[in-house]
Amino acid sequence: MRNDLYYEGQKLERGQFLHRAKCLATVLKDHGVGEDDSVAVLLRNDVFYMEVIEACRHVGARFVTLNWHGAASGIVEIVKDAKAKILIGHSDLTAKLTPDVGLMIPILAVPTPSEIMTAYKLESLSLEGQTNLNELIDLASPIETDALRFRGMLAYTSGSTGRPKGIRREVDLAKPDPYQVYKGLAAALLQLTPGDRFYTSAPLYHSAPNALSTMSIASGYAELYIAAKFDAEGFLRDIERFGITHCYIVPTMMVRLLKLPEEIRNKYDTSTWRFSISTGSAWPQDVKRAMIDWFGPIFYESYGASEIGFITLISSAEALEKPGSVGKVLEGGSIKILDDDMNELPVGEPGAIYIDLPQFGDFTYSNTEGDLKGQRKGAHATVGDIGYLDEDDYLYISDRKKDMIISGGANIFPAEIEAILIDMPEIFDCAIFGVPHEEFGEMVVAAVQTVPGENVDLADVQAFLDGRIDRFKCPRQVDVHAQLPREDSGKIFKQRLRDSYRKG
Repeated sequence: MRNDLYYEGQKLERGQFLHRAKCLATVLKDHGVGEDDSVAVLLRNDVFYMEVIEACRHVGARFVTLNWHGAASGIVEIVKDAKAKILIGHSDLTAKLTPDVGLMIPILAVPTPSEIMTAYKLESLSLEGQTNLNELIDLASPIETDALRFRGMLAYTSGSTGRPKGIRREVDLAKPDPYQVYKGLAAALLQLTPGDRFYTSAPLYHSAPNALSTMSIASGYAELYIAAKFDAEGFLRDIERFGITHCYIVPTMMVRLLKLPEEIRNKYDTSTWRFSISTGSAWPQDVKRAMIDWFGPIFYESYGASEIGFITLISSAEALEKPGSVGKVLEGGSIKILDDDMNELPVGEPGAIYIDLPQFGDFTYSNTEGDLKGQRKGAHATVGDIGYLDEDDYLYISDRKKDMIISGGANIFPAEIEAILIDMPEIFDCAIFGVPHEEFGEMVVAAVQTVPGENVDLADVQAFLDGRIDRFKCPRQVDVHAQLPREDSGKIFKQRLRDSYRKG
């Protein structure tokens, strides 16, 4: 039975993987990391990411996934909020965390792999002045304790004000270890069988590809293939070369595949690929149908949330019968559609989506006071999405969390950007919102009203925001308005701004 790991084609045997992870667990323990502590992770896609997760399992620690696109100030804010004991990262990323950024914990670096250096066109970087974690691992003995209860990921999501908040899974010893739940989901959700090979190139700091990759490891019988970065032709090449059977790809990647020339699309044997799952942005119906026409009915879509987990699943056949649906709730879970007074709504009527998925456990936020009033009803919780159930219990999403933009699978909150952009001297007022984008799902747009006598363009806005905010959050279009549309209360009427794009 094959159950090894691969990184850009380089094989790591499962036994070697587990040995290194247990040695890393010893290093973590030597640095004071224990049960219920946190380890910050600043890595691009790398098999080593999975070693860190496995090591955290052996010491009972949570791992904090950091978006490596983030500015140093944002990374420091999250690390402090998570009370992380150490930070582990690729050397080119940790080199930017200089003493003046205020990160007062040990930083352990591993050399950035050559595959990443090539994929991202990075210049070679010495580890001089940084603590080489690989050397510590080589000197350590494997931890002798059995794996403790899996705490999993401490993922961060922006709140309505844009301030990051950590999603902390509560430990319930009366329920199965979440790692065993992951093992069960490897078969129930991913449909993995012995010898299958799961592929991901999506960033492992995102909760979905991270969890799915962990399921592959937890299964004990499937292989995991991690790519440094998605490349459309390279993806097809890897399927043929390595016999990929299962994939996590999102609509952005599918659009890039569909744009390949016909001769490239027909060049590779992809017959081993029989299952694909995606989360995040909803599929455009034309993209979904084109992918099914090309590869067959192998595509599954899941609606989920970092707070709750994978909520629904819908197959290709179901998607064609129920266009626009995200499927039925996973076995053991339930969905309620509630109005503002917490009354359950009838079939077909949209309201707040409340979900109970006991297999994933309950959650709290790291820095939210109170009892999350309005976000719970009994065992059911909501993340603010609006939708309805049909007569067959298929879920349809009508709207998302207020104002949130999903671009390329990343959650972006306009309030965070607006709070910074309003300080630009030339700008009197501004509104940030998302508009449909063929490749990324949504594009960030800034509508601005300038101070009388001033003018700005996209380059001006991006230059002002550079260094003040993560680059992936920067607007890709700036529209200057003589007057921004406002509601009677004086609040900017964003829906009217969005509608002008949809009508256009």
